[in-house]
Amino acid sequence: MGSVKLTRRHVFVALLISAFMATSLLFAAGRYGYWQAYTDAGIFGKPPSHSSTGAEYAMLDKLAVIFPVNNNTDMQFYQNTWLRNYLYPVCDWPGPGCKIVCHRTSTYRTLDKKTKCFARAIKRFEDKELFIKLDDDALVDIDYVIGLIKKYQGYHKPVYISDHERTQPRNFPDSLNGVMYGNGKFYMFNRKLVQCLDTDIKYRGSPNEDSVFGGMVSNGCGENNVEYVQEDDRWIWHKEYTNKNKHIDLSFIKNH
Repeated sequence: MGSVKLTRRHVFVALLISAFMATSLLFAAGRYGYWQAYTDAGIFGKPPSHSSTGAEYAMLDKLAVIFPVNNNTDMQFYQNTWLRNYLYPVCDWPGPGCKIVCHRTSTYRTLDKKTKCFARAIKRFEDKELFIKLDDDALVDIDYVIGLIKKYQGYHKPVYISDHERTQPRNFPDSLNGVMYGNGKFYMFNRKLVQCLDTDIKYRGSPNEDSVFGGMVSNGCGENNVEYVQEDDRWIWHKEYTNKNKHIDLSFIKNH
């Protein structure tokens, strides 16, 4: 067989084809998560350096997930997640699985009363060091939570982790005016914050329940004494969960 003579043009075409194939491979890997499929060891796509150990999972025993529910809440869904053993459903009336009972019918406009109800109840949870308040259309990553527990357990001052903002004077003309409060889908806080909550706070009307919790923090603990921490929304899902090949609608469906 005779030798094949490669011209400069042949080499150029070969390099061009190789570059095209490499670019296509990288695009597909990024688009469909092929690299992550082989390198991720953590839950929900975290890199191995963030994956928790058995000893770290045991730290969750000091956690209570406060979970206000109603007739539309799908408890079966949440019982099939990592939250199962840490859920403290907040119910209007006694029922299966209810760990905090407020003994009053609540509506969207009276959720502030439900917030004050669970705030009073958790003051008695002396065996819990950290708390999460989670909406029933939200999810949070377990390794993210464990990372927060590692950082803030035993912290020297009250801690309030959320996506915070201030109430506006035109909407809150009284004791809740200018209060710093967290987004209701998720907030995490420690026992020191629970101990100083002002659960007897007075205000007019039926304001947003999250601003009422912020008011209990501000009135009882004092803003200058609280560590306000910005949440990382990469690991919190609200109304929809999207990751790799999954897209789950978590939003409210009226079926009652």
